[in-house]
Amino acid sequence: MAKKKRMTRKQLLKEPDEFLTFSRRQFRFVMEHTREASIVLGVFFAIIIVISGIRYFSDKAEDKASALLGKSMIKYETAMKDSSSEKAYAEVEPDFHKILKEYSGKDAAKMARIVYAGICYDADDPDKAIELYSEATEDFGDNPSFRNIILSGLGYAYEKKKDYKTAVTYFEKISKGSDLLLKDEAFFNLGRLYAELGDTEKSADAFRKIVSDYSDSMYVELAKEKIAG
Repeated sequence: MAKKKRMTRKQLLKEPDEFLTFSRRQFRFVMEHTREASIVLGVFFAIIIVISGIRYFSDKAEDKASALLGKSMIKYETAMKDSSSEKAYAEVEPDFHKILKEYSGKDAAKMARIVYAGICYDADDPDKAIELYSEATEDFGDNPSFRNIILSGLGYAYEKKKDYKTAVTYFEKISKGSDLLLKDEAFFNLGRLYAELGDTEKSADAFRKIVSDYSDSMYVELAKEKIAG
């Protein structure tokens, strides 16, 4: 999905189309596994950005951090083919610790934090994922698309802890924000979580919002079923 046209790092971070295109693919996955996303959105979004942007970092330390992140991701994906997510996590844990410690403040380290948070989530360590996503809010707080990715990750992590009330607060932040990325998914998750909390009215409202405002969303048919059922 990397664009052939050369872009600056600033342009890359602000490019919405890459996210919107890839998010549709991720939506399909979440639709099929709505109870538990296997690898949080941040991992995949970050991979795309790393692949697209690695050659454009001018700083040598940035280059090294980016290269290490790329290798760590390849190692993780390879390990995932032959072992469990927990074992794959254990294999790359030292690499991510090195990136975050030795290259703190670099763009690649910021990306690595989101990637690592997703890996921790997938390895059933939501507490570590929450810690990393929370730190990432400081890295990308001014970028609405990244902000939504991070908020979504936090929402899923708290849901995994069965802290549905806290999970709702993060998906609500996405639903009330100005950026469209992951917004329909946020409403779908709110519909699910409100139902878990026993608030059928808010649950129905969330599903109706998808039908009325996001007619091209991949969640529309599921939302209609929820409303009818």
